[in-house]
Amino acid sequence: MAQKILRNVTHCIFDMDGLLLDTERIYEEVTRQIAGAYGRPYPEDVRFRVMGTTERRSAEIAVAECAIPITVNDFLQRYHKLCGERLRNVPLLEGAERLLRHLHANKVPFALATSSGADMVELKTTHHRELFNLFHHRVCGSTDSEVKNGKPAPDIFLVAASRFPDKPAPANCLVFEDSPNGVEAGNSAGMQVIMVPDERLSPERCAHATKVLRSLNDFKPEEFGLPPFSN
Repeated sequence: MAQKILRNVTHCIFDMDGLLLDTERIYEEVTRQIAGAYGRPYPEDVRFRVMGTTERRSAEIAVAECAIPITVNDFLQRYHKLCGERLRNVPLLEGAERLLRHLHANKVPFALATSSGADMVELKTTHHRELFNLFHHRVCGSTDSEVKNGKPAPDIFLVAASRFPDKPAPANCLVFEDSPNGVEAGNSAGMQVIMVPDERLSPERCAHATKVLRSLNDFKPEEFGLPPFSN
C-alpha cells in the first residue's frame, strides 16, 4: 500500500467512546445482554456496524439485525437503564489524557464530536470533568439539532469545525476515531483521520484512515505540523 501523504493541520476533533473513554466494551456487553434475554446472539459484524452511529441508529441496527422482538424505543429504554448503572466510572484509554493536555498546553484548538447524546456525555465524564472541560466545545450527535445525519455521514465533523471561532477549513482539521463509521465520516468531511481501532477489526476495515495507531500514545503530533511531545 502506498504511503499516505500527511498534511499539516491547525485543529483537532475527537470522537469519545472507544478512543478517549473505555466505554465500547460496556455498550457491547449491554446490547449482548438485551439480545440474550430473547435468546438472540449479538454477532461481531453487527457490533462493528453499530460502532460510531447515533444512539437511535445503533438501536435500529441491533433490533433489526439480531431480530430482537421489541421496539426500538423499548430497546433504548433498557439500554439507557443498563448503561446508566455502568458508565459512571469508566476509565480513560491509553494516551488520551497525555494528548489532550499536550494540545491544550500548546494552544492547539480541539473539540469533541461524539454520537452520544448530551446526557450520556455528562454521565460518562462524571469523573473526568476537568479534563473534558479543556475541549473548546462539544457536539453530541444524538441530541444536536444541527447534526442532521449521524456517522458515517460527515455532518458531525463539519458542525464541529464550524463552531471554532476561526472556522477552519476541513483540510486543516485532524479527526481522531476508533470506528470505521467514524473514519468514513471524517474522510467524507474532507479531513485527515487518525484511527485507533478495536484490535478485532480486520486491516481492510482500517484501510481508509490516514494513519492507524495501536494507541494514542503512538501519535506523533509533529507529523501533522503540531508541536511535538516534550517527553
